Amino acid sequence: MTNESLIASLSELVGVSNVLYGDPISNQATSYWNPAPIQTIAIVKPGCTEEVSQLLSLCHERGQSVVIQSGGTGVCEGADPSSEDVVVSLERMNQIIDVDRNEMVATVEAGVILQNLQETLADQNLLFPLDLGARGSCMIGGNVATNAGGINVLRYGMVRNLVLGLEVVLMDGTVLSSMYPMLKNNTGYDLKQMFIGSEGTLGVITKVMVRLFPLPTSCQCAMVAVDSFDAVSALLHRFRAQLSGTLSAFEVMWNNYYVGVTGEGKHRAPLSRDYPFYIIIEAEGFDESSDKLRFERLLSEILDDGQILDAVLASSERERREIWMVREEFDALLPAYLYDVSLPLGTMDEYAEVLEARFNAELPDCHPVLFGHIADGNLHIFAGPYVDEAHHSAADEIVYSALIPFGGSVSAEHGIGLNKKAWLSQNRSEDELALMRSIKQVLDPANLLNPGRVI
Repeated sequence: MTNESLIASLSELVGVSNVLYGDPISNQATSYWNPAPIQTIAIVKPGCTEEVSQLLSLCHERGQSVVIQSGGTGVCEGADPSSEDVVVSLERMNQIIDVDRNEMVATVEAGVILQNLQETLADQNLLFPLDLGARGSCMIGGNVATNAGGINVLRYGMVRNLVLGLEVVLMDGTVLSSMYPMLKNNTGYDLKQMFIGSEGTLGVITKVMVRLFPLPTSCQCAMVAVDSFDAVSALLHRFRAQLSGTLSAFEVMWNNYYVGVTGEGKHRAPLSRDYPFYIIIEAEGFDESSDKLRFERLLSEILDDGQILDAVLASSERERREIWMVREEFDALLPAYLYDVSLPLGTMDEYAEVLEARFNAELPDCHPVLFGHIADGNLHIFAGPYVDEAHHSAADEIVYSALIPFGGSVSAEHGIGLNKKAWLSQNRSEDELALMRSIKQVLDPANLLNPGRVI
């Protein structure tokens, strides 16, 4: 089948205006992280589950490979197509279908932008607790497909913990519905879990039922500085113990990260730029006066005990946002190679030291900049300044092989995609990989759906 006839058939299914190819997409970036012009036969924008089913069925019959795109913020090239692929974009499927306060469940289409859902729920004093820096552009379907984490995992868990039901379309067009709003549903295999974190290789997520929580009415936020990673660990344990389940975020930045994003022409530095480690601590609750008193009293006690070197407490939402901008807006560190790993908290400091030593010895012009969620073992690394692609594999070797003695994972929350596929066997046994391939073979025997990703 020629590309022209394929485009004509797709246009009949979803409408001419919803199939883009040629000049209209010639300058469109591949993703947020890849500014190169997108390479694809066409971008198809279905408007409903039925259209997704029909276009996948058509592509299945014609042996046409398909790549699923959500918000374009994935960092592992999992949604970067080739010139031989058709892109299915879910951006038109952006409806918040239902918000059930009684069941504390929202039903949404996969193309709903995370921030739009957050704001809609906030107007009803409800919370969907997934939160990450790309909230303004990432979509719920992509969040689920990659099992996103973010800053609130400490309190609420990964996306896997927040999904109650899924509607998924298989490559042959079969619509698989597991849309049950109950928290408990112990009826055989929990099939939805197979698609969460599968990065679009097993099916296209079209609808999601997510868990909701009451919207906290108080928020306490502070940035503190400490002199060692031991002090970071000690503070985490102390805040966890003394904030009685209200601790939502505990974000750590090494000095080279903090210095890299603050100062002249960058973010205003809330604290001096001379400290070894910086921590953003946030607690949310439902009693402003008592929550504030407890938070400030704990900070005061820690200062008196000498556990922290300095601290700043946000007294307004504006000040809170200024603190978080230091952690979430890191363009000043780009371009760089970006890594997302996880390892036990007790080994993280030693791993960081090994990383620094190996980069100094093997790639002296490339320096690791560290930050991360820490409380869930998640460490992010920028290795830069970006030199060229010739150095990328050498940097990969340093970052990933250095994890082996510590039992760390090559991916904490960003997935595998294309660019971590070669390292997957470091964390998965051959038996596990064989089972993954078997599942892929059953659901997509022709390997047409996000081909080459993950396995």
